[in-house]
Amino acid sequence: MLPLSSWPLAQRRGIIGVFTDIDDTLTTHQAITPDALQALADLKAAGLVVIPITGRPIGWCEPHAYGDVARGLPAWAVDAMVAENGGVAFAPTLLSQNGHQHLLDQGQQLSKIYYIEAAERVINTQKLQQVAQRILSEILGTTLSQDSAGRETDIAIDHAEHTTLAPDKVAQVVALMQSEGMQATVSSIHINGWYGSHNKLAAARWMVATLFHRNLDDELDRWVYVGDSTNDQLMFQHFPHSVGVANIHNFDGQLQHWPRYETVGERGAGFAEMAQAILQARLA
Repeated sequence: MLPLSSWPLAQRRGIIGVFTDIDDTLTTHQAITPDALQALADLKAAGLVVIPITGRPIGWCEPHAYGDVARGLPAWAVDAMVAENGGVAFAPTLLSQNGHQHLLDQGQQLSKIYYIEAAERVINTQKLQQVAQRILSEILGTTLSQDSAGRETDIAIDHAEHTTLAPDKVAQVVALMQSEGMQATVSSIHINGWYGSHNKLAAARWMVATLFHRNLDDELDRWVYVGDSTNDQLMFQHFPHSVGVANIHNFDGQLQHWPRYETVGERGAGFAEMAQAILQARLA
């Protein structure tokens, strides 16, 4: 990895959108800090597209997408929010006119949309619960993530959020999920498993096609991805502009694909540092 300061000015100036992980990339100890929250707002105010893609459940994302006054949670300044590693998203409401779909009120009214059709999701849900029970009964010490009630398209095993699961147990969970035909990834806090071809990269392509009717691969060099852990590797591999916040070094022995650049700051502070690097380039 190169220091973020070595990211060429001309490349930063050409960025039109930011995809980002959430846990331990945008948030710090499961909460967004004022500097990261302001960074989202500053990026949006400058005209950039901002789309978080997370392994968190859609139920967890809802108060952040809409805001929750009663709980003191402000709405995040984002264009869409993708949950469950691409299985479901909150995206601007689409209005059908003359056989075409148009954004009704981008950034304000959001609708829940799914990557997989309803009939297949019903079948997948049954299989997911069966695999979850296998994991809990066969691998000692495993527990479902505390946010599992908000999940619709995947399952998650906690390995570092509210409980600690040894690396060999993490590997066993991943192997069991894969033996059941599931996709499996390990984030900084959870082991996520799901059925379907979607992943973070597919989700990014899905959002650009859905929101803008464009092909992400045609403009990949104008987007940046920000992450912190092993489940961000696919994005690091494909995005020519990728940034790891400093706590990515927690996974030094586990990464095969690294981000191009790294921040000095960790977690939300690192995200804010990345945002400033883009915004300052526009003023230079």
